[in-house]
Amino acid sequence: MLRRRRSEQVNAPTIIIPNTNKRRRIVVTGIGAITVLGLNLVDTWNNLVAGRSGIGPITQFDPSHLPVRIAGEVKGFDPLKYFDPKELRRMARCSQFAVAAAQEAIEHSGLRIGKDVKSDRIGVVMGTALGGYEMSEGGSREYYQYGYKRVNPFALPAALPNAPAHHISTRFGLKGLLSTVVAACASGTQAIGDAAEMIRLGKADAVLAGGVEAVVTETAIVAFAKMRVLSTLNEQPELAQRPFDLTRDGFAYSEGCAVMMLEDYERAKARGATIYAEVLGMGVSSDAYHIAIPDPSAGGAIRAMQWALQDAGLAPHHVDYINAHGSATQTNDALETAAIKHVFGEHAYDIPVTSTKSMVGHAMGAAGAIEALSTIMTIKTGIIPPTINLHHPDPACDLDYVPHRARLKEVVYAISNSFGLGGQNATIVFGKV
Repeated sequence: MLRRRRSEQVNAPTIIIPNTNKRRRIVVTGIGAITVLGLNLVDTWNNLVAGRSGIGPITQFDPSHLPVRIAGEVKGFDPLKYFDPKELRRMARCSQFAVAAAQEAIEHSGLRIGKDVKSDRIGVVMGTALGGYEMSEGGSREYYQYGYKRVNPFALPAALPNAPAHHISTRFGLKGLLSTVVAACASGTQAIGDAAEMIRLGKADAVLAGGVEAVVTETAIVAFAKMRVLSTLNEQPELAQRPFDLTRDGFAYSEGCAVMMLEDYERAKARGATIYAEVLGMGVSSDAYHIAIPDPSAGGAIRAMQWALQDAGLAPHHVDYINAHGSATQTNDALETAAIKHVFGEHAYDIPVTSTKSMVGHAMGAAGAIEALSTIMTIKTGIIPPTINLHHPDPACDLDYVPHRARLKEVVYAISNSFGLGGQNATIVFGKV
C-alpha cells in the first residue's frame, strides 16, 4: 500500500457529530443491471471482480473521422426480449435499459407488488444526465432531411429525462411517488439517497431507484472530446480509463443502468427478503464554482462526504472502503484524493479506495448507481474490485487504490462518491446488516 511522504501535511478531519435520531431503516433487497460488463447483476459483478474492461471501439456510429473512437457500449442487449416493436418506437435506449434492470431488481427482491406492498406505496426514483437525448436529436435530423411527415411523433416525449421512470412505473403498475433526478454525474447516487429518504419520511414503503444513461452518439462524443475530457487511447481501449495513474488522459464515455429495490427494513425482514446492505445516509453539496471545472479547494467534495457521514451517524474512522468517483481526469483524481485526506485524516491511508470506472468507463447519470451496485456487493461478499490500469502511480494520488486485482476484506461501512458537471456532489453511505 502506498504511504504518504513524512513531509506531507494531512489536514485534520472535521469532527462529525453522529445523528442519533431514531428513524426508519432502509435496506436494499434487489439489484438489476444492464452494463458494459454484463446484462445482469451476476455477470456485471463477476467481471468487476475479475478486473475486466468493458471499453472498446465504438460500433453505434462511424467514429473514424473523430479524435475519440472508443467508448463503453452495452453488448448483446435485445430490446425485443422486453418490448414489442410498436412500443420500442416510443422509447429511448435509456428507457429500455431502465425497464430491463428494474425487472431484474423486482424479481431479485422477491417483492410481490400488490401483495407484500400495495402498488400505490411503491415509488420510482431514477437519475439520468441526458435522458433520451438521441431521440430528439434523431427527430431533428429526420425533419431537416425528410420533412414534417417523417418525424417520429414520440421523438420529444421519449427524450424527456423522466421517461425512464415513467416507463418503469407504467410497466410494473407502480402508482406511488415518481421522481427523476437530473444532476449530471451525481444523478444515480442522489436518486438512491432521495429514494431512501422518501421511505424514511413515510411517503413510500418501497422504491425502485437507480440511474441510467444511453447516449453513445456522435454529438455526445464530439462535445466531450471538444472539452478535452475523453481519453484518446484509441488503439488500446481496454487501457484507456486509467484513474489515479500519472499518464491518465481522461475518461472513456459509456452507457448502462443499475436499479435497486429499497425497502423499509422491518417490512423486508418480516417477509424474509434477502438484504444486501443498508442505506445509512447521503450528503449532497454544490461547488458553486464552475459548470465544468471542480472547485480547486475540493470544498464541495469535502462537504458531501462530511454531511453523508453525519447523516449516517458515523465518524471517519468507521469507514472501511471508498468507491471513488475516480473519473481519470487530471483534475478530479488529485482533488478527490485531497478531499479524502481532508475528511479522513491519517485513516485515509488505511482505507481501500477503488474506481470501478476503470472497468466500466464513465456512464454519466448511471455512474453513481453502478458504483452503488459495486459498493453494496462489496459489503455483501467481502470482495473489493480492483482499480485496473494503475501502472504509473501519480505522486499526488497516494492512497491505497487496490491496483490490478480484487482484494478480500470485510467491509461494514462504505461510502460511494459522485462528483459531476455543474458542481454537483453526492456521497452515499452503505452498511452491513
